[in-house]
Amino acid sequence: MMAAITAAEQGAAVTLLEPNERLGKKLNITGKGRCNVTNNAGLEELLAHMARNGRFLYSAFSRLDGRDTMAFFESLGVPLKTERGNRVFPVSDRSFDVSSALERRLRRLNVRILRDRAVAVTLDGDGAVNRVVGSGGQYSAEAVILATGGVSYPATGSTGDGYRIAGSLGHTLVKPVGSLVPLTSDDPCCPAMQGLGLKNVGVAVKNQKNKTVYEDFGELLFTHFGLSGPVILSASAHMRDFDKNQYTVVIDLKPALDDQKLEARLLRDIEERKNQNFTGLVGGLVPHSMIPVIVARCGVDGETKLHSVTREQRRKLEETLRHFTVPVTGPRPVEEAIVTSGGIPTKEINPTTMESKIVKGLYFAGEIMDADAYTGGFNLQIAWATGRAAGLAASGAEAHES
Repeated sequence: MMAAITAAEQGAAVTLLEPNERLGKKLNITGKGRCNVTNNAGLEELLAHMARNGRFLYSAFSRLDGRDTMAFFESLGVPLKTERGNRVFPVSDRSFDVSSALERRLRRLNVRILRDRAVAVTLDGDGAVNRVVGSGGQYSAEAVILATGGVSYPATGSTGDGYRIAGSLGHTLVKPVGSLVPLTSDDPCCPAMQGLGLKNVGVAVKNQKNKTVYEDFGELLFTHFGLSGPVILSASAHMRDFDKNQYTVVIDLKPALDDQKLEARLLRDIEERKNQNFTGLVGGLVPHSMIPVIVARCGVDGETKLHSVTREQRRKLEETLRHFTVPVTGPRPVEEAIVTSGGIPTKEINPTTMESKIVKGLYFAGEIMDADAYTGGFNLQIAWATGRAAGLAASGAEAHES
């Protein structure tokens, strides 16, 4: 939609092919239906939040940063607000307001919107694009922008069509994998605590060398397969190449207490409840479904009276509360990911124009390319900025249709 709007604003005749029953189906589910439109950030901050190939996006972000995107949507009549982490949302908290504003702009610009699925792009004798073949028709064109997304949430239309079309024209593919995705674990603690959500916990991800690759604070959820929740989705973007690397999620269940305060809390509880058992002590510290897991990890008989708890056992409890470990076996399937990492290699795309270096008149925008970011509105910002860049460049060829 951004690419089509931009090209039409330059005077190009634009046809937008959309296989879904309405525009913006994936956009409408972002931010839990609120649409995290962008991040209230300038160029350098945007680049700092790219997970892959940030340098490739330098030119696009130079021309459209987060604040430019905010101004664009407000010019379309969508009031915005900035929340924690500079995340930007519509004041209404309705993603439909964003997609509807884009659709209104498309229609004002007389962009022809057709419900059809592109299946191929054909070339003329000089190797330049000249036609899009759809399921329901053929459309001649002097420029074609592939903005088909990745393979995350295929029900929204992201089914890898763009990869197949680009591949048929000579492009290669960086294997698509999930990013911002739940994590799997074979630790029995996860199904044992299935459905348990923890708020305000510290999370660190360590690799096999015990190096911390990610650290944050927030909410997570134990599931039958492993871990999910906002802080886990963010962590997943920092975890790559599971066939080469091994990761462990380390949860600090009491991040508000430093070590001295946590020790003082346990000593006080033990002193005040001398004749209670160890299970009762743990029950005052963690949610109910977590009690047997913590007790087992401490290696202490839950019936042990607190006046009999040794210093070593108390220290083990402190260690377990501070460093609750969950080994990770991998990510959930890419179809469950918020973002697809991988796609058309950036080395095959001109970073200024988004034009293919292999096929004249072929352009790319958004998630189809091998560039993705962390959470906070940054992935949508990639879509807006690359869509704008592709639209500007593609409109340089006087598009026409039959």
